[in-house]
Amino acid sequence: MGSDPKVRAGAVDVVRHWQDLGYLIIYVTGRPDMQKQRVVAWLAQHNFPHGIVSFCDGLVHDPLRHKANFLKSLITDLHMRIHAAYGSTKDISVYSSISLPPTHIYIVGRPTKKLQSQCQFITEGYAAHLAQLEYTHRARPAKNTTRMALRKGSFGLPSQAEFLRKRNHLLRTISSQPA
Repeated sequence: MGSDPKVRAGAVDVVRHWQDLGYLIIYVTGRPDMQKQRVVAWLAQHNFPHGIVSFCDGLVHDPLRHKANFLKSLITDLHMRIHAAYGSTKDISVYSSISLPPTHIYIVGRPTKKLQSQCQFITEGYAAHLAQLEYTHRARPAKNTTRMALRKGSFGLPSQAEFLRKRNHLLRTISSQPA
């Protein structure tokens, strides 16, 4: 929405950890598909591992329902099993609706008594979370998965030089618009 969200320290490492174990990475957002280029470029710019990115079709009034329906379709139509899910407190209902156990729902944010039994709060940051995943051996390699071949590159974006040139043009365009 016109800003450049900061990447939380260790977040990329956690996603890479799951990818290294053989899990398919899926980024699910409630953002409209008109922001696809911008979001995908942001993921690539911050070195997030390649994966599938899901957007809402245009502007929707209930992005959480859209997220839940997308994940349900992966489970029912493609017989995928969701192993772990990350998000904010608003995403707990989405992940609960697909019967993901609270031990596999990881939430960044301030723990509340009301939600504590519905998820695992990441309170000490992603680096501590990654250490805990590695120590407790909860994160096991994916079993019987067919690794999807995702092209090396920036999520199918143009070359890095072209991406930077377009990004700089976009930033100049945004900064020159009246408030």
